[in-house]
Amino acid sequence: MLTQEFGLMTWLAWLGLAVIITAVAAVTGIKPKGTRHVAHTSLMGVARIALFVIVVIVALLAIRGRFGG
Repeated sequence: MLTQEFGLMTWLAWLGLAVIITAVAAVTGIKPKGTRHVAHTSLMGVARIALFVIVVIVALLAIRGRFGG
């Protein structure tokens, strides 16, 4: 109730924001200086596929929860 009245973000919203930032960093290949390059390896390709599958599953669960399917 309080979060809706004053527009404050809940812990779940902060978690969702962190997940989105992490996913963007993972897909784009952003990395800190001094780390190994993995952007064009097969491991990165598999990670992108796994991330896509997870996003699809979460989206389907959200749609099912929202519309009661």
